[in-house]
Amino acid sequence: MQIKQLKLENLGQFRLLDIEFAPTASTPSNVTVLIGNNGAGKTSILKALATSLSWFVSRVRSEKATGNPILEHQILNGTNSAAITITVKDQNEYQWTIAKSRSGRKGDHTSSLHEATSLAEHYRNRLTENESTSLPVIAFYPVERSVLDIPLKIREKHSFLQLDGYDNSLNQGVDFRRFFEWYREREDVENEAYRPSALRDFERLSSLVENSEERLEKIDPLNFKALSVEMKKMEEAVRLMRRIQSQPKESQLSAVRSALESFMPGFRNLKVRRKPRLHMTIEKNNETLDVAQLSQGEKSLMALVGDIARRLSMMNPQLSDPLLGNGVIIIDEIDMHLHPQWARTLIERFTSTFPNCQFVLSTHSPLVISDYKDALIYSLENGVLNPVPSLYGEDANTVLLGVMDTDIRNAAVAKKFNDLLDLIQDSKLILAKALLSELENEIPVYNLELNKAQLMLRKEELRLEKN
Repeated sequence: MQIKQLKLENLGQFRLLDIEFAPTASTPSNVTVLIGNNGAGKTSILKALATSLSWFVSRVRSEKATGNPILEHQILNGTNSAAITITVKDQNEYQWTIAKSRSGRKGDHTSSLHEATSLAEHYRNRLTENESTSLPVIAFYPVERSVLDIPLKIREKHSFLQLDGYDNSLNQGVDFRRFFEWYREREDVENEAYRPSALRDFERLSSLVENSEERLEKIDPLNFKALSVEMKKMEEAVRLMRRIQSQPKESQLSAVRSALESFMPGFRNLKVRRKPRLHMTIEKNNETLDVAQLSQGEKSLMALVGDIARRLSMMNPQLSDPLLGNGVIIIDEIDMHLHPQWARTLIERFTSTFPNCQFVLSTHSPLVISDYKDALIYSLENGVLNPVPSLYGEDANTVLLGVMDTDIRNAAVAKKFNDLLDLIQDSKLILAKALLSELENEIPVYNLELNKAQLMLRKEELRLEKN
């Protein structure tokens, strides 16, 4: 399942906006990225996508269920109604419209949800024929996502069935409480299935290897019968070790662990610990840490990746690798809380970890959009959407200045440098020296631009002396 197109009419700051999503004829990837200043409308587009898709998700779960409405305050000022029209491809193309009129007004738009119902019915029919059929993951992660709490005491009963992969997947303010509760529940299932036979094997293995070195030392090298007995014990111990290692792991947990290890190199072995107290741990560069000790960026990324993998594993029970499931993942401000080193490889990691998912993202980071080759990038300004040529390989300063319309340094300092270069080129050296002295008092002496200006000024002085 993939989103092909979205049309907004009188929604937010957009009177009329049409946007096409990757993959397209010219962009083969499955990644679309929105950039623009705060208030440009990036979040409005992502929320409109989530609103449209919520009607499909609701009607997969129940034929006559309703999705999220357009809120009245989202209607463009001075207009009577707004509409969102989405086109989705899933073997065939499906299109539906959600509309909203102001209270007491007659609007120009009407809702048409027949094809959302048809697409949902297609999946309900497949579930009726085969209860383990795959479903597309649909998830929206807004800016309000947070990892403030890692609960290990489950406060209420939850179900973790296939359709529960849609729970809270498109609600604004999604947090990751459910991910951690789900992880503990699945780990309990894994341990219960594993424990009885494993304990017997461990007990037998312990009895075989206990004091084995001392026993071997006491045996006469010529006592072949005694040596043979010890050899048989060692062979049995090896068989038990292999059987313990081959014990089946819980498949959904395996998918989540695999996703975390693929996405976050150096992080592995996420576990719930029960002593000396209930807590969750993860190994980071071979050091076991309480998850609460991780940085906000690490926790946020771990929970985001874990939540996507959790939903894929729940909704693709027949796939040997649930991470190969398909769906639509929408993430607002994907670089939030992250160090630039992490931001640089984010898209590559998402697409390699979840290769069959379509991603619609927003970002303020030049590193996110300059380090992935095939993303479809749009810039938003004053309600106008402009495609951006590939930025792959561009340096961050070029992206900041040329695409994001942002100075690469403090604006006041940048103006002084420009004025200084003009004074040097015009041979106004007294004024240039005064301005250079002012800059030397404001910024570090090792600043590269400052050193270049000092050299240019000295060369101009030498040139004038020679003349």
